Amino acid sequence: MSAIAKTTWKLDATTAFVLSMALAIVFACMRATGTLGPPNLRFLLPLGFVVMALSPWALLTREGRCEIGLKKSVRPAVYLHSGLAGAAAALACFLVGLALFGTGADNWFVTIATSFGRTVNTGLPVWQLYLMFTVTSMIFSPFGEEIFFRGMLQRALEERFSVRTSTWLECLAFGFVHLCHHGVVLGASGLMLLPRSAPIWFVLMVLVAHLFAWLRKRSESLYPAIAAHAAFNFVMGTCIFLALWPASSEL
Repeated sequence: MSAIAKTTWKLDATTAFVLSMALAIVFACMRATGTLGPPNLRFLLPLGFVVMALSPWALLTREGRCEIGLKKSVRPAVYLHSGLAGAAAALACFLVGLALFGTGADNWFVTIATSFGRTVNTGLPVWQLYLMFTVTSMIFSPFGEEIFFRGMLQRALEERFSVRTSTWLECLAFGFVHLCHHGVVLGASGLMLLPRSAPIWFVLMVLVAHLFAWLRKRSESLYPAIAAHAAFNFVMGTCIFLALWPASSEL
């Protein structure tokens, strides 16, 4: 085992790699159940984000947590630039979905809005629903996903592959799990894939993941990527409630 691996993981590198891959599968199952499963299991989605965020403290040493980017960036301006980049990415996803699919069921933001509407009391004022959606989405998934995907999973993959290959693999995994939010639907005959929009949404999520990975690498910190992810979700929520909420309520 290399000296770097010894200072990174609390366990030996092979065991840490296997556990990281196993956690990725567990988190994917929790997300799928929390989004596509019965209402009484929806809690698994935010719980998965919480466990994602805490996982480095279970497997990584203090030096390892710093190595994956759990440290402040030395360039404060990067947070503003990252937030703007995340906001622009969300706006691009919104405009692409609107241009290709209008406000129909193949629009990914409409699907996300519809899923949210099925888990809350939609009789509440719209501003309350907006705050519930945006505030929670700006906290849970940015911290959980960036710490796990861009941090721990990336580092675990680098034990076996090059940095470039590891980045592609974690970004593809990010895109894959986001098919639970749009692309994979639960019908009478079981799970089905939306043939028109699922591949496009998958590609968009892989590209967004690459943006977050680039911000993490450029700043040598996870926090700019978290800021970009939070900004993405803020703009997504704003677009949903300003332009798509009535349409999603009809589906």
